[in-house]
Amino acid sequence: MKSLDYYLNLPYEIKLRKLAVDEGGGWLASIPDLPGCMSDGETPEEALANVEDEKKSWIETCLELGHPVPEPITNEYSGQLRIRIPKSLHRNLSERAKEENVSLNQFIVYQLSQGVTLNKKPLPGTV
Repeated sequence: MKSLDYYLNLPYEIKLRKLAVDEGGGWLASIPDLPGCMSDGETPEEALANVEDEKKSWIETCLELGHPVPEPITNEYSGQLRIRIPKSLHRNLSERAKEENVSLNQFIVYQLSQGVTLNKKPLPGTV
């Protein structure tokens, strides 16, 4: 079984955000890999110090209860994505890539990046 010190020395990502006045003001620090592990403070530094204390308590509780402690997710995105598309779309994309004198991969990456940056509307069902 891994020790408390082992987990405390892992590079967990900490997210920090300013709280709105209606949320009480100050700053919120959270550790996404440890669900519910968060703390706040009047300053960013205070919130970060508080979340470190919270992280220790969170991990201690898991260890005492025999629950698994998630380790930080590293290299979450490999840059590779496999999808299935209709053969007709594959053909159309390949033909367009040839017309542009680029690889199919380059063409698809360019088209996806254009669509993502130009169309920043919320996805249906996410609002």
